[in-house]
Amino acid sequence: MMLKTESFCDDCPCTVHHVVPYVTTIFGGLRAGKMVMLQGVVPLAAHRFQVDFQCGCSMHPRPDIAIHFNPRFHTTKPHVICNTLHAGRWQAEARWPRLALQRGASFLILFLFANEEMKVSVNGQHFLHYPYRLPLSRVDTLGIFGDILVKAVGFLNINPFVEGGSEYPVGHPFLLTSPRLEVPCSRVLPRGLWPGQVIILRGLVLPEPKDFTLSLRDEAARIPVTLRASFADRTLAWISPWGQKKLILAPFLFYPKRFFEVLLLCQEGGLKLALNGQGLGATSLDQQVLERLRELRISGSVQLYCVHS
Repeated sequence: MMLKTESFCDDCPCTVHHVVPYVTTIFGGLRAGKMVMLQGVVPLAAHRFQVDFQCGCSMHPRPDIAIHFNPRFHTTKPHVICNTLHAGRWQAEARWPRLALQRGASFLILFLFANEEMKVSVNGQHFLHYPYRLPLSRVDTLGIFGDILVKAVGFLNINPFVEGGSEYPVGHPFLLTSPRLEVPCSRVLPRGLWPGQVIILRGLVLPEPKDFTLSLRDEAARIPVTLRASFADRTLAWISPWGQKKLILAPFLFYPKRFFEVLLLCQEGGLKLALNGQGLGATSLDQQVLERLRELRISGSVQLYCVHS
């Protein structure tokens, strides 16, 4: 059992090193397009664990459970059960005989919430889909119980720029103690940026933040692209190579001791920005400039958990 706990944020909550059983509020509830990532280890002597997407968190009466995801390891044929608890009664269970989890192994599970069903992938492979039996809008609580070591839980948005995509989204694991994520953090972009490429950053704002900067540099170490969050005046802006500031006219979504997700989508003519799943417009850049960018650098009052480029 893990003994350390961390807090979560309202806009893109993520928690690490949980004690099980673990119950948390899903701020803003669930909606189509959201994704929950569960990263952990199945103990060698595991019998079963469950992940419940609940309609409330009361003990008495027991809340409805819109989605009950229950891997079972102790039977002669390990399997997964999905079900729904409504008004104190379990409905007909759905069973998957092939269990894509193994005792003693680490895992990365993604719960993707579509319009009419939940899709689940395990370690990057699609595993099951489960149609909703209760409205997804009623879900506001996540409960994790049983034989499981939880390393990280993330409440994430799939790429907000993709419309009508059919591919399963990629979940990039949280690297909880990696020296490669120490700030300032640098990543090489060997081929520059090209249309369709997405840069993803996930992290935690420190308790007394001053600023947060994301910059892209070319081979001559010039910085044609800078995104800066200032906590003193609560502004988010693009900074030109000459120091000119272009404010992003949107709510300031960075908060001390809360998690964030930044997405940059490269497209012909510039970069589109999303923060915590909300599109915040674009900045214009010539395609030749984008192709010459060779380094991503992150600095400031943040702790990083995931950098993907």
